[in-house]
Amino acid sequence: MKILRKRPRMLIFLTLAVVAAVTATIAIAIRANRMETVSPRDARDRVAVGTAVPPGQVDCRKAKCIALTFDGNPGEPTDRLMDLLKQYQAPSTFFLEGRRIHKFPEVVRRMARDGHEIGDHTWTHAVLTDVSDAQIRDELRRTARAISGITGSEPTLMRPPQGRTDDRVSKVAAGLGMAQVLWTVTAKDYETDDSALITERVLDGADRDGIILLHPLHKGTVPAMPSILKALNKQGYTFVTVSQLLAPSEAEPGKIYK
Repeated sequence: MKILRKRPRMLIFLTLAVVAAVTATIAIAIRANRMETVSPRDARDRVAVGTAVPPGQVDCRKAKCIALTFDGNPGEPTDRLMDLLKQYQAPSTFFLEGRRIHKFPEVVRRMARDGHEIGDHTWTHAVLTDVSDAQIRDELRRTARAISGITGSEPTLMRPPQGRTDDRVSKVAAGLGMAQVLWTVTAKDYETDDSALITERVLDGADRDGIILLHPLHKGTVPAMPSILKALNKQGYTFVTVSQLLAPSEAEPGKIYK
């Protein structure tokens, strides 16, 4: 009889332990999703009144700016994409995966020559919140060195794969001198080849100081770009890189911009 009386208590304790563990996990996830981000406008507002942008650069405090950003390895469609960006005078930011950079060095060099910004998108597209600090550091550092080996400059911006970040990722990024860049609009071009739908999603979400996320290697993306560029140009947007969008402020290592 005593054994029977103890079982309900044991089940209650086990249930409470499971509930506590689940609650803690949810709380951690909520905190991660609510990490503080800095908008381009807030970044610009933090600099002293009267601070000028670099000579020859667009002042997004006055102009209606938007930043196109592209994630992935610099594969073959990227050259065609850059032809379109050049046609519409649309400097953009490319977040590159490191493991395939050596296969397309001329594409990466052209990015730099054409005035595009190059950021770090890790070596293997690892979800950084799921790996150790050492692996986070290795993923970012190897890619930064690969980019520097081709262009002569190391990136100061990085984009965590899937946009997943936390305090650990921020700390490691800060130690490497990199700021994090998320986005305000995604076309979700990784789930559709429908160029019309990709265009619609971008234009529906586009707004002043927006950061657009696209992936050139997905089949529907580059074919969608003429319509996207033409429509945004007609709406009065000025295309800028992420760093230009923040100017005269500079991206602060470890901070998350969105």
